[in-house]
Amino acid sequence: MSSETQNHPWHIVEPSSWPIIGTVGALTAAFGGVWYMQEGPIWGFVAGMLIVLYTMFGWWRQVIREAQVDKAHTEQVQHGLRFSVVLFIASEVMFFFAFFWAYFNSSMPILSFAAQPVWPPEGIEPLHTWGLPFVNTLILLTSGATVTWAHHALKAGNRGQLKLGLLLTWVLGLIFLGTQAYEYSIASFGFTDGIYSSTFYLATGFHGFHVLVGAIFLFVCWVRSLKGDFTPKQHIGFEAAAWYWHFVDVVWLFLFAWVYWWGGYGYVY
Repeated sequence: MSSETQNHPWHIVEPSSWPIIGTVGALTAAFGGVWYMQEGPIWGFVAGMLIVLYTMFGWWRQVIREAQVDKAHTEQVQHGLRFSVVLFIASEVMFFFAFFWAYFNSSMPILSFAAQPVWPPEGIEPLHTWGLPFVNTLILLTSGATVTWAHHALKAGNRGQLKLGLLLTWVLGLIFLGTQAYEYSIASFGFTDGIYSSTFYLATGFHGFHVLVGAIFLFVCWVRSLKGDFTPKQHIGFEAAAWYWHFVDVVWLFLFAWVYWWGGYGYVY
């Protein structure tokens, strides 16, 4: 629909091939992953993931063009995009809720008859709460402050502080991931060493993956800021990255409080 005939504030999206391309990539990755788990080759999974990444790049580039070139992102459209980000983060909350439930279901007899009578189970030496986990908590909380600083700088029109805040947040995210990788390397238990180990690595490992995704998200925002993208009134891409990063921060606080702190001390029920 051309701008001359449009008499409403909504964006009528043009027909696109990206949804079907992304679907093909996701299905290829899923089947390829199952095949690899059954001792098949890994190329199917890799090919599917490459198609998914190509879809993400192309589709998001199209959305950016719609916002900056076509001027299609009106206030109503921006509101819808923000609401979609909120729904996405809500789905991520449910994703992590499953891991926390598995952890509590295995450690609290009040919730399950299958819970362990001793937590952590005998033979498991948990990581020292106030060592690397606490350091990583400080790093991630600091990154939350720097991304907030960048957001306020953007709204104030200070592009220098925006670029610096984004860069600092990205670097702190990488430091967090490096510290977590080192923490895994010195842990005295492996993934298959029981219910404590499996829930620990699933919860903290998937959180680390989300930090990686958020770091990539922020890096893209930083590159876009260098190109002059984002304005004080229109910066949905940045807001999505910042909200996602704050979500990652909050999840880590729960992980630190329950998995590292509460779960780091011996309990006998």
